[in-house]
Amino acid sequence: MTITFIILIILALYIFLQDPRFGKAPAGERLAQIQKSPHYKNGKFENIHFTPQLTEGYSMPGVLYEFLFKKTAHRVPLNTIPSVKTDLLQLDVNQDILVWFGHSSYYFQIEGKRFLVDPVFSGNASPIAGTTKSFKGSDVYTVEDFPEIDYLLITHDHYDHLDYKTILKLKPKTKQVVCGLGVGSHFESWGFPVQNIIEKDWYEKIELDQNITLYTAPTRHFSGRGLVRNNTLWLSFILETSDFKMYLGGDTGYDTHFAEIGAKYGPFDVALIDNGQYDIKWKYIHNLPEDVIQAAKDLKTKRLFPVHSSKFPLANHAWDEPLKRITKLNENEANPFPLITPMIGELVELKNENQRFQKWWERLQ
Repeated sequence: MTITFIILIILALYIFLQDPRFGKAPAGERLAQIQKSPHYKNGKFENIHFTPQLTEGYSMPGVLYEFLFKKTAHRVPLNTIPSVKTDLLQLDVNQDILVWFGHSSYYFQIEGKRFLVDPVFSGNASPIAGTTKSFKGSDVYTVEDFPEIDYLLITHDHYDHLDYKTILKLKPKTKQVVCGLGVGSHFESWGFPVQNIIEKDWYEKIELDQNITLYTAPTRHFSGRGLVRNNTLWLSFILETSDFKMYLGGDTGYDTHFAEIGAKYGPFDVALIDNGQYDIKWKYIHNLPEDVIQAAKDLKTKRLFPVHSSKFPLANHAWDEPLKRITKLNENEANPFPLITPMIGELVELKNENQRFQKWWERLQ
C-alpha cells in the first residue's frame, strides 16, 4: 500500500511538471551552444565565485520552519499599495521615461524604443496558484494597458521574473525577446518564433539599432523552473545610448561583478539594483540593503533605483523594510545617492537628475 502511494505521488508530480507553465529545458542545438559557455561546467551554469544557497550556519529545514511558523509582522501591508495609473498607450514614444510596477517589473522608453523588463501581472509569483499572491493594489496594470513592445528583457527564469500567464498574453505585442542562454527554450515552447529570441552569455554586446547598444553582464544568483536548477543563465543588462547609460540589474548577491561592471561600462546615470526579499540567511544570492549601497558605489552610478520589493512576500521581513532601510542607509552616507523610489505607475524621468520622490510607503503605517 505504501509503495503504491509513493508511486502515485511520483506520477502526479511528473504529470504536474509537464504543464507548459514550467517551460522546457534546453536541448539539441541550444544545449550544444550552452555547453560551449565558459560559465557552464559539470552540466550546469556556475557563478563567478562559489555561491551556496544558504549562509554558513543555517539549514534549509530551519529556514522553512521560520518562514512557516515564525512569520514577521507586516510581511503583507495592512492597506492597499498606492499607485498611479499612467496611460501607457498615450505616452509619446519619444519621451525618455520609466514606469515601475512593483518588484522587478518595469517599462521604459528611450530613443524611440519601448522596453519591458521581467513582467509579472498574473497576481502570483509561483507555479501553484494562490500561494505567492501580490499585495493588494500592486496589480493595477494588465497586459492590455501596454503598447507594442520592441524589446522584452528577461533577467532569469524564476517565477517572480518570468510569468507564464503574462508572457502568453504579451506574445502578440512583443517584437523581440532578449534573455540569457537557455531561457529561450521556454519562450520557444510557448510559441514564440525562434528568430525573435536573442539568447546571450555574460559580457556580450547587442546592437539593437544605431542609437541603442545592450550589453549582458553577470549577477550572483541561480535559475530553474522545475526540479532542475542552473540549466539556464541569469544575467543583468547595460543599456547605452550616445548620452545615457543605465544598469538593469537582475537578482543577485553582492560580489566582485559590480566593480567589474562599473570599471568596464560605468559610470552610470541610473542603476536598478535588487533590494528586497533578502535575509542574512541567503545573502549570497540576494543583496542586503548595505550591499545595495556598496554596489551603487562600485557601479559608479549617479542615481540609484532599488527594486525587488513592494509586491510579493518572498522573505521574512516586513513588506516596507527594504525601502526604509535603503533610505536610512543612504541618508547616512557622506554623499547620498538621489534615490528613485516611485509609486507603482508613477512616471520616472530617466534623464532628470533633479526629480525627487515621496516616501509613499509611510502612508501605509
